[in-house]
Amino acid sequence: MNNFNELNIESKLKNSLKYSNFIKPTPIQAKAIPIALHGKDILGTAQTGTGKTLAFTIPLLNKLIINKNTKGLIVCPTRELASQVIDTITKLTINDIKIGSVLLIGGESMQRQLRQLNKRARIIVGTPGRINDHLKRNSLKLSNVDYLVLDETDRMLDMGFTPQIENILKFIPKIHQTLLFSATLPNNILKISKKYLSMPERISVGSLSTPIEQIKQETFSLKQEAKYNELINQLIERQGSILVFVKTKHGADKIVKKLKYDAHSAEAIHGNLRQSKRDRVIKGFRSGKSRILIATDVAARGLDIPLIQHVINYDLPQVPEDYIHRVGRTGRAGKNGSALTFLTNNDQRMWREIQKLINPNFKLEEKFNKKSLKKNKKFNKKRKSFKDKSNKFELRNKKRKLKFNNKKIDQDNSNYGHINFIKKKIFKDKNFSDENLNNGEKKFKNKKKFKFKKNKFKNRKRPKKFSFKRFKNK
Repeated sequence: MNNFNELNIESKLKNSLKYSNFIKPTPIQAKAIPIALHGKDILGTAQTGTGKTLAFTIPLLNKLIINKNTKGLIVCPTRELASQVIDTITKLTINDIKIGSVLLIGGESMQRQLRQLNKRARIIVGTPGRINDHLKRNSLKLSNVDYLVLDETDRMLDMGFTPQIENILKFIPKIHQTLLFSATLPNNILKISKKYLSMPERISVGSLSTPIEQIKQETFSLKQEAKYNELINQLIERQGSILVFVKTKHGADKIVKKLKYDAHSAEAIHGNLRQSKRDRVIKGFRSGKSRILIATDVAARGLDIPLIQHVINYDLPQVPEDYIHRVGRTGRAGKNGSALTFLTNNDQRMWREIQKLINPNFKLEEKFNKKSLKKNKKFNKKRKSFKDKSNKFELRNKKRKLKFNNKKIDQDNSNYGHINFIKKKIFKDKNFSDENLNNGEKKFKNKKKFKFKKNKFKNRKRPKKFSFKRFKNK
């Protein structure tokens, strides 16, 4: 399929695709859309930035145009991804297709969402937490949903949404079409697909563990304290919009303050921001108002901004798979992009895990490197032993020199040996006359005598009954 006009869909939908400048489908769209139009379940995997959103949106709209009594539910892991999905739907339904839609995400007014639900919206897009909130309130009914989409399922499971997803599926009729899309395919997703999908068609586009080929990947080894200075250098050298990933929310805010102080237009996006603030930040970044966006892993998935030309990993992610999603924010829809990663000594273990995931030949390379290192170690040991022997000879010669010098000193001091003999004689010979002694020697002798008297005074015997007359009671 080279053009969306080749699809067997309603003419209204074809016109809206033309109006929205969707002309040539991506590989995942070309494979998934025809199967979804036949009403089959899909288990689809593709790299980020390959156009999965349109792959499930077109069959959904076509189904709702034909059957006016059905609904569609799209579940996304993050608010940003849900917002982008609803934006794509509003683009396609802005003209002739009049199908109401509602966005159910946290951080937005519940009353506003209730008003939209009362207007009988037929397309529901939201996050698992807020969808469950509406189900508890009985404000959301899913009894006539026959088209379900689980987008970025691996991310939802990583975020701990498994109980919420299972609870949502209880409210959906047993007979329905399910499309499950994911960037990776771990074992827990395969279990869910066996449980909730009915004979799904397996669709896979590209490698699941490597970024898109159009992305140029680079690394920069440096010390932790030199990171910020190098970031400034990279921002000056590079042109276009830049997305910088950091580890923590506090770190994102801190870097933004520094960049603004250094006259750079930057904003931060992380989990602590309100939804209205998030929307303003993303809109400002899309429009080019702020050139630099500092983000945590909240923006690692689903952030579809075609303008992103560079991704800088200021900090490595906590999970190796998130590296692929981070890098996938650039080079979208066939465009070129670049990704730079800062590496410190503390990042060696995580970078090794990322290399194992990205490079299928990494294990072979690692074994080869280990063998070469062993050879080098043997050579180094020999060198060390040779050095140690030389040190032994040097120490032995030093000891000999010291002994020889000591003998010389003893010979020089032999003339003064009688003084030491006199000192020893003073304390041993009681009849030795004081006239031959110096003043210092006399003092020393007197001190010795005083100490002897003091000890004698201490050890003298007193009668048991002893008292002074002065303290006698009259």
